[in-house]
Amino acid sequence: MCEPVLVPERTPWGWLAWTVPGDGTLPEVPHHMGVLTPDATRTQRLALRWLTRRPARYVAWDTACVGTRSSTAAVALVSVLAALFALDRGIPVSVALPAMLLAPLLAEHLPARLDARAGEHVRRIEGEGTCRYLQRLASLHTHLIDAAAGSDRYELRRSVEIGHHLLWHAAGLLQAADTRSASAHLIDCERVMLQLVGQVAQLLRRSAPRTQQPTRSGLAGTKGQRRRTRPAPCRRHGPGPDAHPARQH
Repeated sequence: MCEPVLVPERTPWGWLAWTVPGDGTLPEVPHHMGVLTPDATRTQRLALRWLTRRPARYVAWDTACVGTRSSTAAVALVSVLAALFALDRGIPVSVALPAMLLAPLLAEHLPARLDARAGEHVRRIEGEGTCRYLQRLASLHTHLIDAAAGSDRYELRRSVEIGHHLLWHAAGLLQAADTRSASAHLIDCERVMLQLVGQVAQLLRRSAPRTQQPTRSGLAGTKGQRRRTRPAPCRRHGPGPDAHPARQH
């Protein structure tokens, strides 16, 4: 059986791993999801990047089903070249040979140890039902992230922090039990997330700039002002009494 091809999608709160269907359609539910611990440090975020790296592939060397990881094979080749270079430089065989043998072993077993260590900071869930529910919560949390992007308002940043804590709590519930057993607590999480989204939407509407439309009275006053400031039409009058000099009698 071939393992499914997974494409991890990193998010500020964790990741979603999508499968690649053979018929070319887009997947609707993630294969598995992971939620990073809230208030993660730089080391914990590096652990998240390590967990969402491209997985190592297995390559077969012959037809006897003898296989190894491609990364291990590459490290073994590099170690052999490094050992030959070290021997050419005069380094003793007692030093170069153990290093050449230990490098492939470390490359084979070290990733599993790092995976286990990095997994302590992430809650990972699998299954269609659990992933579908957490995906719904994550889509609501995305609205909070988009609203807080590029803003320094405390209310928006705080809503994102609370939403991340809700995702972390919901992932813990889905790890310990199924959606039916933890339905009451999961409904509470979704209710609080919906309240956060509604409060953020109201906050954005109140802070949005409003375009002032001129009222009828304003238009009338403008028209009257235009009429008052319009210059009076010129009228031609006949010559006045002083227009011509008086006749001398």
